Order: sequence, then structure tokens, then C-alpha cells
Amino acid sequence: MTIRKASGPLLAIAVAATVAFSGQAAAAPAVPAFAPPDIPAANVMAHLDQFQSIATANGGNRAHGRPGFRASADYVKAKLDAAGFQTRLQAFTHNGATGWNVIADWPGGNPNEVVFLGAHLDSVPAGAGVNDNASGSAAALETALAVSRAKPVLRKSLRFGWWGAEELGLIGSRYYTTSLPAAERTKIKNYLNFDMVGAKGTTSWGVYNDNAAMRQMFETYFRGKGIATRPMDVGGRSDHASFKNIGVPVSGIGSGKDPCYHSRCDDINNVAANVVGVSTNAAAHAAWTLAGATAAGTEWPRHTAAWSSIAAVEAGSAVAGFRRAGLREATTGDEGALTG
Repeated sequence: MTIRKASGPLLAIAVAATVAFSGQAAAAPAVPAFAPPDIPAANVMAHLDQFQSIATANGGNRAHGRPGFRASADYVKAKLDAAGFQTRLQAFTHNGATGWNVIADWPGGNPNEVVFLGAHLDSVPAGAGVNDNASGSAAALETALAVSRAKPVLRKSLRFGWWGAEELGLIGSRYYTTSLPAAERTKIKNYLNFDMVGAKGTTSWGVYNDNAAMRQMFETYFRGKGIATRPMDVGGRSDHASFKNIGVPVSGIGSGKDPCYHSRCDDINNVAANVVGVSTNAAAHAAWTLAGATAAGTEWPRHTAAWSSIAAVEAGSAVAGFRRAGLREATTGDEGALTG
């Protein structure tokens, strides 16, 4: 982040009432319960180990214009290519050096309605940047890989982005958003940002306060897990700002204070597995919810209250929408206590 500086089913969907249709009461077709898969923290830590190894082999960092950044981008892209994503490296130039954004689209859902998850991939030159921001990059990557394994049917399409040169002023994400034609900008319905989401000792989670409905979505999820939250005003200090500036509704989460912020000690020992595990499962919950995921081979029945409950997040009445639709959140399972 640029500063001026456990496990269990996440969502169970069930239709619990009848709805009025064509002026008469009719039984709502069942929407299959389909939660995101439980993502093990070990999966996320494996990516973090790779980012640490990349930094160690490339001068101790993964900064813009340095070989460690390109190696990080290649690692992310290779994982996504193997999983069946449509990927591309978007090049840009800053301070005389080439940087890259990694963009990945999952082939499914309405291409005119895009739910976008992103994280910056670069570190500062001082260190490996494992919390800032390999943690967010790994959370987004493992969420994307979970999509590829589960192969849900999506109402909206899912896109993921890993940004270059965030530490120099949101350069990569700003290049991406300002390069989009107007018609493409309007297709992006939500952007979720994951920046510094692995700090040891986290006991409460910051939830971006930019959008009330998406803030409620995250807060409801964490509350169901028994995890405290706090409002988080990131302002223009991370990549969500690039999307907010083009009119996209934005949100995101962050972990606790990082004593190794922008320092050499922001290495693999600066993050906790249980914290990044919670981060990633929260990201998956958001992706499945906002994209309207159902089990492979099934479709959302568009005339039911269940269909409109997903739109309630966008309309600013997420909790009320879930209640009207007869939906409930399943809170079985636990990520485990977040302790120091």
C-alpha cells in the first residue's frame, strides 16, 4: 500500500418463500446452495513462499523496473494460464522502466457486467514486500484458482488484476483504467482491493468505507465468523482509487498494523497463515456473492427473489435484500482465532 506516507462454508443460498409472479403466488424454483470452496491457508502461503523466493533470487525485492517484479508477474500469469484463464500482460513505462499489469478473465458470466478483484504486485526496493503486497496478490490469485477448480456458473463475469508500480503512485492501475474506452469502463460493476492483508497479530479487520453496501457485505461475513471489523478510510492510497476515479463502486479489506511496513523485514516471517487464510476466504465470499455464483450446470432463476438479492448489494441494501429473498449465511466452521 502507498501511504503518505478458518475454515468452513462461506455462503449457503436457499429460497425460503414463495414469490408473486405474473400477479399470482408461485413457488420459487430452488436455487442450489453453492458456497465458495474452503480455501486452505496453506495454498496461500505456498504463493507467498514463491514471492519470497523470487525476491531472494533478485536482489531482495520485487520493485518496479527490477527483475523481481517481472518474475512475480510471470509466476502469476503462468498459474492463471494453466488454470484456464484468458490472460494478458499489459506493459507501461514509468521513470524510464517498463512495468506490467497482469489481467485475467474467467470465461463465464455476462461479459457486460464485470466483478473485478485486484491487488498490487510490486514491493518497495527495501524488501520482499510479503505483506505489502504479496499477501493481497496471493489472496487474489488463490481466489482465482478456486474459481477455476469449482467452475461455478456466474451471473456476472469475474476479472482479476495485479498492478505494477503501485508504490510509485498507483501507476499501473491508473494506466489500466485511463486506457479503457468509456464503454468498457461502464461494464465494471464492482472493484475489490486487497492490500496488506496478512499482518501478524491481526485481531480486527479493516473494511473500506467507500461503498456502504459492499462494506455491509464484508461486515456480515466477518460477523458470522466472530471476527471484529473496523471502518477503514484508505482514501487515494491504493489501487481502488484508480477505479473510483472512473466511477466504479469500490471496496476492500485490510489487516492490522505492520511493524515492517516498507522495510527489509517485510519478509515471509512478517505474515501469519491464519490471517492470509481469512483474507482469501473473505475475497472468495465476495467474488461468489457479487458475481452470483451457482453450482456448475445450473442457472439463476431470474424471476425469483433470489436473483434480485444479488442486485441488493449494488442497490445499497444488501442485508435487507438477503432477508427479502429468504437467504441466509451459513456460519458453520471457523477460521480460528486471530491472535498474535
